[in-house]
Amino acid sequence: MSNATADQRRKAEEFRALHAADRPFVVANPWDAGTARVLTGLGFSALATTGAGFAYSLGRPDGRAGREEILGNAAAIVGATHLPVSADLESGFGETPDDVAETVRLAARAGLVGGSVEDSTGRADDPIRTLEEAVERVAAAVAAARELDFPFMVTARAENFFLGRPDLPDTIRRLRAYEEAGADVLYAPALPDASAVRAVCSSVGRPVNVLMGGALRLSVAELGELGVRRVSVGSAMSRAAFGALVRAAEEIRDQGTFAFGADALPYADLNRILDTGE
Repeated sequence: MSNATADQRRKAEEFRALHAADRPFVVANPWDAGTARVLTGLGFSALATTGAGFAYSLGRPDGRAGREEILGNAAAIVGATHLPVSADLESGFGETPDDVAETVRLAARAGLVGGSVEDSTGRADDPIRTLEEAVERVAAAVAAARELDFPFMVTARAENFFLGRPDLPDTIRRLRAYEEAGADVLYAPALPDASAVRAVCSSVGRPVNVLMGGALRLSVAELGELGVRRVSVGSAMSRAAFGALVRAAEEIRDQGTFAFGADALPYADLNRILDTGE
């Protein structure tokens, strides 16, 4: 049982209400306090951390940040915004369902109002957990969330497409099982097209999150027509920022020019945003 503040309960209720609305919403994905403040000021209604984006900011590839680091980063993001914040809890940071449950409890203490749990193993030779094992882990996350004194939303992720296994029937089977285990939101990153998105949304009864910012080219309105309730961009904004950095550096290195500065956010504007959060 956590002792949530009134502010955390407010954020949790707001986050849950967003999923019940009649149109989808975009949850933006900051990777530190600064980007959280910028995205808050740009008018998003909720934020979610990106484990990959945070790892990149540490100079590491995705999956190389530990639970303490991830939750410390999440707490910094929570402290930088008045918006509800959910977290990328990766595969739950542990080999047992009890480990996953403890991660949810720690996430709540960090001020978060939701978190996602993947069915990945982190092993290149066997990247997806068995369905039975994955369901046990989702159920443990849900049980821990239900012990809290506010509505912490558990998102269950089926990683098939993201990890190179384009098996839509198995993805749907997994999402249905995670729904049965009590997950509040269902998520299959890297779905390839509108038909797959529609199939997932029509096969489950809980809100579906869809990952954008990659090869899939659909608008928020089009996603809503397919049945999507939440849209996230994962590490895409982080990678876009790194893309701008690399292009600027290559221009300086290869051409000896500095035209990249024309696209930079003006110094005064960024200071204003970070000073006010608006």
